[in-house]
Amino acid sequence: MRRYLLSRLGQAVFVVWAAFSVSFLILYVLPGDPVAIMLDARGEGVLADPAQVAQMRSRFGLDQPILTQYVNGLGRALRGDFGISIENGHDVATTVLRALPQTLALAALALLISLVLGLAVALAATYTRRPWLAELLLCLPPLGVSIPSFWIGLVLLQCFSFGWPFLPATGNAGFASLVLPALTLAIPTGAAIAQVLAKSLSAALRQGYIDTAYAKGASRRRVHLRHALRNAAIPALTLVGMSAGHLLGGSVVTETVFSRAG
Repeated sequence: MRRYLLSRLGQAVFVVWAAFSVSFLILYVLPGDPVAIMLDARGEGVLADPAQVAQMRSRFGLDQPILTQYVNGLGRALRGDFGISIENGHDVATTVLRALPQTLALAALALLISLVLGLAVALAATYTRRPWLAELLLCLPPLGVSIPSFWIGLVLLQCFSFGWPFLPATGNAGFASLVLPALTLAIPTGAAIAQVLAKSLSAALRQGYIDTAYAKGASRRRVHLRHALRNAAIPALTLVGMSAGHLLGGSVVTETVFSRAG
């Protein structure tokens, strides 16, 4: 177990390092000067003073060789120092920590809703005796996965904020402002969970131990929820763990649609 944990920890460190390195390289090779963009904040194409540009490049260390910039940036990141934003001049770590609680709350609620939605759809589709209803329910997950999240957000805004003003459209004012953004994030994630769980449940219900449980007198509900679901949930739980990080990273677009400070 210790060797396994150390191996997984080493893989996690490698992934973080690789993500940092690739992001650094992409930002370096992209056209445009970040200092000139910062000085021309309004995007009017005004030429900045070369002396001012040189001063700012020296301040942010952009006049150093790329290898020096990379090593210095990696060292500061390991210490939790992500530098100063060239957009607003504020400390990046402080800005992220100030906005992180709102994003964490949104991702946590979205994950909870996605679990409920995915579990409900998968159980209903595999438990019903009506083939047409099962087919209808099984068509919902691919539809939910294929729809862009920003479009879902716009539809929810139109229905529940503008059409029927039940929930606030923007802002961070209380739990009510979390509902629509969380639903926007939860629908694609819940659809993926439902798709995986329904397939696993269908496979589990064809196994021999299910026949044994019926032979021992277990009810259909007990077999479905206690025996089949326990084994079928393993792939879905793996997907839930992966979805947690995806919800944190994918909340940017949703927070933009709902004008949330995150």
